[in-house]
Amino acid sequence: MLDKKLFKNIDFNIIILVVILFLISLVIISSATQMTMAEGITRQVKVQFITFFLGLIAIAFILIIDYKVYSSFHKYIYVLSILMLLLVYVPGLGKVQFGARSWIDLGLIDFQPSEIVKIGFILSFAKFLENRQDKLDTVKSLIPVALFAAIPVFLLLREPDLGNTLVIVVIVFGMIFVSGLEYKVIGKGFVAGVIALPIFYKFMEPHQRIRIDAFLNPADRSLPGNYQVWNSRVAIGSGQFSGKGLYQGTQNNNNFIPVQESDFIFAVMVEELGFIAGIVILILYFIFLFRMIKIAKNAKDIYGSLVVVGITTMFAFQIFQNIGMTMGVMPVTGVTLPFLSYGGSSLLTNMIAVGIVLNIGMRRHKIKF
Repeated sequence: MLDKKLFKNIDFNIIILVVILFLISLVIISSATQMTMAEGITRQVKVQFITFFLGLIAIAFILIIDYKVYSSFHKYIYVLSILMLLLVYVPGLGKVQFGARSWIDLGLIDFQPSEIVKIGFILSFAKFLENRQDKLDTVKSLIPVALFAAIPVFLLLREPDLGNTLVIVVIVFGMIFVSGLEYKVIGKGFVAGVIALPIFYKFMEPHQRIRIDAFLNPADRSLPGNYQVWNSRVAIGSGQFSGKGLYQGTQNNNNFIPVQESDFIFAVMVEELGFIAGIVILILYFIFLFRMIKIAKNAKDIYGSLVVVGITTMFAFQIFQNIGMTMGVMPVTGVTLPFLSYGGSSLLTNMIAVGIVLNIGMRRHKIKF
């Protein structure tokens, strides 16, 4: 059972924020799936509700176990994460969906291993960095870090899953940034990354290169994705300050917005509820991230701090990437908007991530870094 003293340390503000975002998601998803009183609750709304309930159960279990256990089993967590990415290649289990072999068929539902792998990677990478604390002072010292991340990145690109690949890369940079990495090394790494971009582009899958081409040439609507992004921008702009009204979005109801219940849920919300709704969501996300940063600063050890930084980085990038792509300022990658987008795999992963953050926060000892 959970100690009452630890229970008092739980940051209930984070839980409240997650619940608020989830309730908003149910309303927007019902509109995005054009739910009517005659037809009843849509499948997407039901899945979202059930997944959230399962997520609450997962959080309860996570809070019971001291997070230091993850540190002790970090090697096994890393290997398990790699094996999960390989499951998509098992005949009869792996499933191609949306042009990528990123799913496994569990019968009643399809599960995306790459979502939960992000959490496994953070838990194992945090211990990897803790063991190298204050030793990341040269470009050469980053080679083991690059090798550690290379395997999951390679497997994600092979699926191909550009969105979660970018998430993993950003997580790596976010975590090593707070691990004592010297600024001169950061500068050299940035230059090396810029130089490597053309090489990285060359080895991307054709449809991934097309997405980059489309992003770099937004005016060319003949390129795949640009027409959809244009419709998304029209929806956001047409919502103006107060929106057209819930369930009244013309771009949404006429199916001009692509994957409106998931990838482009933000466009649906702003078209119907307006600019003010978009600002409210951004404020909620800002408070959510701020609370997690506070937990990272007050964690009782380096490992706990690094794990929270990794999770915070994951959420921050996904928020920026998803909203950015609906406005055409980021390439379309399929990254979902945390707690708002429809998707059982992503929502459950986000709930587990929140549980881990709360676990670390409630076992904190205020220390100075």
